[in-house]
Amino acid sequence: MTTLVQIGNRQVGAEQPCFIIGEIGINHNGDINIAKKLIQSCVEAGCDIVKFQKRTIEVVYSASELAMPRPSVFGDTNGDLKRGLEFGEEEYAEINTYCRELGIPWFASCWDEASVDFIEKFAPPAYKIASASLTDHDLLRHHRSKGRPIILSTGMSTIEQIDAAIDVLGTDNLIILHSTSTYPCPIDQLNLKTIKTLAERYGIPVGYSGHEVGLSPSLAAVTLGACILERHVTLDRSSWGSDQAASVEPHGMKRLIANIRTVERALGDGTKKIYDSELPIIEKLRRVDAT
Repeated sequence: MTTLVQIGNRQVGAEQPCFIIGEIGINHNGDINIAKKLIQSCVEAGCDIVKFQKRTIEVVYSASELAMPRPSVFGDTNGDLKRGLEFGEEEYAEINTYCRELGIPWFASCWDEASVDFIEKFAPPAYKIASASLTDHDLLRHHRSKGRPIILSTGMSTIEQIDAAIDVLGTDNLIILHSTSTYPCPIDQLNLKTIKTLAERYGIPVGYSGHEVGLSPSLAAVTLGACILERHVTLDRSSWGSDQAASVEPHGMKRLIANIRTVERALGDGTKKIYDSELPIIEKLRRVDAT
């Protein structure tokens, strides 16, 4: 039996309704109005929380990476693009106010220590650590120093690397997400049975961060025990941006969450029983009774 983790006003873990993260990330393309539309779409779809990404560009990327040619609406280099996609204090204050107005909490994946300190000013209900940061033990410790629940993605990582990360973080107030860090991810590389493997190995809540095209694998992840589902959201999958193709549009997210809630009701409690609705059928069809 895994433990429960409190995120805001929700308990997350086994036998609880699946906690749905609408991952906005950088799909706002540097536009606060798009960010607001994505937040609103997540509220309308039934998400429990929305998530952004925060980076200190000069820390996360090397000077040579930033100087690489990469034409975009922001300029001609990769650095122009990365800086153009990054929200600052003014935008996050606006996001914070807007989420409060709509009644949905928000948090972020922080890719460096300064970004953790930046987001901490908004008192997030939890932190998400991206798969790329799983082996950055100093960053893990910095997250843990804030005393908030942590959600750790495990894409592009071996079991040994996950073991080491959990040794650093400890298991208190920790949730891990199974993931494959390919955008979009081929179906035969999703390896959803790993959800059970991780739950059995660590005895803590396990969820799923999906980057596939389509909805059915995410629904399957919930039936396999994922207590959190994270999916990237977008207004239009054909929009420019590295995560758009692996994202879900508003109508798809709404359908996915509705299907998840239906499956949760259908799963029941696992106890075999005769329902009252079956009694007339017993009278009509069963020829021989036994006690």
